[in-house]
Amino acid sequence: MKAYVVGSGPNGLAGAIELARNGFDVTVLEATAHIGGGLGAAELTEPGLIHDLGAAFLPMAVASPFFRSLDLEALGVRFRHAPIALAHPLDDGTAGLLHRDLGTTARGLGADGGTWRALFERFSESFPELLDDAMQPMVHLPRHPLLMARFGSVAAQSAARVAGTFRTEQARALFTGVAAHAFGALDRPFSAAVGVMLTAAAHAVGWPVVEGGAQVLADALVRHLVDLGGTVETRREVRTITELGDADVVLLDTTPAAAAAILGDTMPRRFRRAYGAYVHGPAAFKVDFAVEGDIPWTAEGVRDAGVVHVGGSAAEVSAAEARIASGASARQPFALVGQQYVADPGRSRNGVNPVWAYAHVPYGTTVDATERIVRQVERFAPGFRERIVSTHTTGAIGLAAANANYVGGDINTGATGFRQLVARPIAGRRPYRTGVPNAYLCSAATPPGPGVHGMAGANAAKAAMTGPDITWDALPSS
Repeated sequence: MKAYVVGSGPNGLAGAIELARNGFDVTVLEATAHIGGGLGAAELTEPGLIHDLGAAFLPMAVASPFFRSLDLEALGVRFRHAPIALAHPLDDGTAGLLHRDLGTTARGLGADGGTWRALFERFSESFPELLDDAMQPMVHLPRHPLLMARFGSVAAQSAARVAGTFRTEQARALFTGVAAHAFGALDRPFSAAVGVMLTAAAHAVGWPVVEGGAQVLADALVRHLVDLGGTVETRREVRTITELGDADVVLLDTTPAAAAAILGDTMPRRFRRAYGAYVHGPAAFKVDFAVEGDIPWTAEGVRDAGVVHVGGSAAEVSAAEARIASGASARQPFALVGQQYVADPGRSRNGVNPVWAYAHVPYGTTVDATERIVRQVERFAPGFRERIVSTHTTGAIGLAAANANYVGGDINTGATGFRQLVARPIAGRRPYRTGVPNAYLCSAATPPGPGVHGMAGANAAKAAMTGPDITWDALPSS
């Protein structure tokens, strides 16, 4: 049985591995010279400094059912954790700190410690069971109905409403910043879902980085695929399904629009309409810094954090995200700062550290947000600007040029609002189908959406092999 996978992002590679270890002759076709899609690392600023090109902090790579089915350590992948997973500094010189240990986090949040524990303890303790259901299409028979009902009752709320249950600004801002990873207005229903899931992940497995950079994980997946008999061809762009005439199965790790173009007239009209209605969300603007020494954060604990959210109070973050969602720029954007070197000091050289940062910006913008990011960091770390040795910027259009799935700079490969939570890109139990019998969509435009978890690819492969009822243990895996 011959299978082709178009695109070598983590979902494409996961789908390829799942097919290969179930007897398919698999070839991955990648249009660019880079294998890994959003997974990658390179020396972008100073010689020897390793910067992640896209995805950097990978809780789902530790926890997802697909990655749990692999022996990543045997494949040469080592995960490293910073002492503190996340910090959210505030203007008063304090910060909300998210530790992997829930009890430590709760104690640090003072008056909100009990509320934090009540909200996240069950989800973090039952995280593997939560993921077994959450990583499937929304329309499915849950394996853990009581747990999913509890999760759904919180996830269906707006992030603003959940944040409002806390009394301290540290807790409100801490949760709001995590929820903002969804790139959307935080006063809308279901905008709490990403925040709850990622916070539970932080307590369950942490927010680790890959030692040596994210490219190490991509390369390990390729080696495993090759060991299973698969092959990868780079600089091989597929324009039409007719190029894959000997295929028994085709997985498309692409956007819905690109899939529709490849499938052409073979795609039924109703699928073409659904794919045509698929909407992309706000974009990212990425800046990589080479910094002399540590960033001089004012608040205690922030220097030990892997991720730092800069955006001020919960209200400020919500206001900035609302502007971005409406298509307007924010002068004080919400930005994420990655201090991967705290967990993985081998990425640094001679006292100079690589710092990864990106701000949320409007879809397709050409605005240079570098100075806005620097000002936001400087706001909470006076003297940061003087420590910058060099920078490397990648705007929204540059991200789209480097990765065809990042249309307009949308690194989530599609808006994450309610409509595309239910229909991503189509509703039903088999959202991976394209209407073409042997072709399946497997990118982050399908459930469970963005993130380095591989489950969109693995689920699509299962759908191709097992029919309408997808379960992770439907087939044996060698």
